[in-house]
Amino acid sequence: MPATATIDAIVPVYGGWEHVEPCIRALLEQTLPVNIIVVDDCGPDDTADRVADAFPAVTLIRNSSNKGFAATCNRGIASGSADVVVLVNSDVIAEPDLMASIADALDEAGPAVASVCPLLMGTDGSIDSQGITADATCAGFVRYHGAPLARQNPADPPVLGPYGAVAAYRRSALDEVGVLDEGIFMYGEELDLALRLRAGGYGTVTLDRPGGVHIGGASAGEGTPRQIRLAGFGRGYLLRAWGVLRTRRAIPALAIEALVCVRRLVLQRDPSALVGRIQGWKAAAGVERPQIPVQGIDRSIGFRQAIRMRGADYWRAR
Repeated sequence: MPATATIDAIVPVYGGWEHVEPCIRALLEQTLPVNIIVVDDCGPDDTADRVADAFPAVTLIRNSSNKGFAATCNRGIASGSADVVVLVNSDVIAEPDLMASIADALDEAGPAVASVCPLLMGTDGSIDSQGITADATCAGFVRYHGAPLARQNPADPPVLGPYGAVAAYRRSALDEVGVLDEGIFMYGEELDLALRLRAGGYGTVTLDRPGGVHIGGASAGEGTPRQIRLAGFGRGYLLRAWGVLRTRRAIPALAIEALVCVRRLVLQRDPSALVGRIQGWKAAAGVERPQIPVQGIDRSIGFRQAIRMRGADYWRAR
């Protein structure tokens, strides 16, 4: 990769001008200039028009219908040509040096590394994310979510790949393993891509300085039935696509999924978690992935820990 790598910053948008405007402004103020591509996923308000009026230098693409996060990002990726692709949620405000840090990390790591995991902060001053880790059932967990900054560690637990709020990739690696799976509307697509990159022999690197603030929940609504259903869909899809139930982890995987769904049904009287998993499982019929990669998977995560890691306070209390 050239020492002065070019970067396409892809910003998928679905309404929410109050978040989109500061997100774009922060990208325009990067110390390493980037090509900003905003893709409006047929949003419910006039955000796309406002982007066109306020930021005429930004490339704006409009979907004719609501296609979902993966398809929207892929359209932005296809419209660019830079060495590096950085997916940026519209509710992220990047630090001025984030893109330069990503380019430097990839340049230093060499071609065997295909992705970068930034360290993002939440609005309360705690860590929002530092990449994702996964257990042997391909269940993904956002690393250090809710923990104080002093607790972050770039390598422990093992890092599988970037979290979707800000995810950086070499375009050449995406050309090889494919982009986001458009069979997943939202939630789980970055986990699937991280698994495919690892299965393709690529590594990842993690940044240890805060690269921005992630507001979170601006698209699907954190904890809403829709968000729970979409997350469940992604889980069901990956369970089938990666053949988890054909491995020796099938029984604990099924037990955990049953527990998650029953708890939601009993405590919230909400079938969204179960419905989403069933829909995702059906949608993954015929989808075949390679063998689950060894690198980036934390095989030390057992049944009880996997349950605890699904709790909102796991990283805060760890």
